[in-house]
Amino acid sequence: MVKLDRECDRPGAAIRFVDPGGEGQPIVFTHGAGMDHTVFLVQAHAAQLAGHRPILWDLRGHGASLLKPGARFTACDALDDLGALLDACGGERPILVGHSLGGNLSQAFVRRHPDRVRGLIAVDSTWNTGPLTRAERFGLRLADPMLGMVPARRLPRLMAKASAVRPDAVAEIEAVLSRMPARSFLDVWRATASLVDPDPAYRIPVPLGLIRGAADRTGNISSAMPRWARAEGVRERVIDGAGHVVTLDAPEETAAALLSIVEEMTA
Repeated sequence: MVKLDRECDRPGAAIRFVDPGGEGQPIVFTHGAGMDHTVFLVQAHAAQLAGHRPILWDLRGHGASLLKPGARFTACDALDDLGALLDACGGERPILVGHSLGGNLSQAFVRRHPDRVRGLIAVDSTWNTGPLTRAERFGLRLADPMLGMVPARRLPRLMAKASAVRPDAVAEIEAVLSRMPARSFLDVWRATASLVDPDPAYRIPVPLGLIRGAADRTGNISSAMPRWARAEGVRERVIDGAGHVVTLDAPEETAAALLSIVEEMTA
């Protein structure tokens, strides 16, 4: 288990993170909605063994990064937190690795600050600026009220079963999600949806890598990520036998895919 031994005091939250320092390529791992840094433990360890500098953190309101009284999760605050984290770590431009919401945030950060980032790796994350079909727009609008109708005690199990294939991964996801109040999870979901901002002409201005579990059935990821790969002219790495939280369903395979992309970006 990695201890998040550093803290960045922010308006509305205390952001916890770990940075081993060193001369390696900084890689900032940002987890998804309702999760925490532990979804990336295997991949971060592999990155460190390969000589890189993995930086793990918990988003505000997740894991060890507690919200201050009265504060609620917003995408704007989370984006500013990511910028503050990079300031606290210093060093050369990092590669951003983001899973699900973490990928949406990382995309948005690159769009705002392309000069601060060396590369972007999106893991089971939808394409923020990609075109949406009428059905996808309808589904995005419908998801919020539908999630709000699910009894709070059932929400973690429902989301976990939709997010992974392996029983042990489902159990781990459910345990982490159970620590977040349902109201807070809905705030995080709304923040995720707010980052979807179609602009089909936009292209990521830094090197891009895409990783997806072949059995991911959440949202429009299984259709949007292949379209994204074609639009950007990059190869999508698809991990067989893995669902939305590919880092837990297939940890070693995901680590290998991620490191192969990092090697291309740093060659």
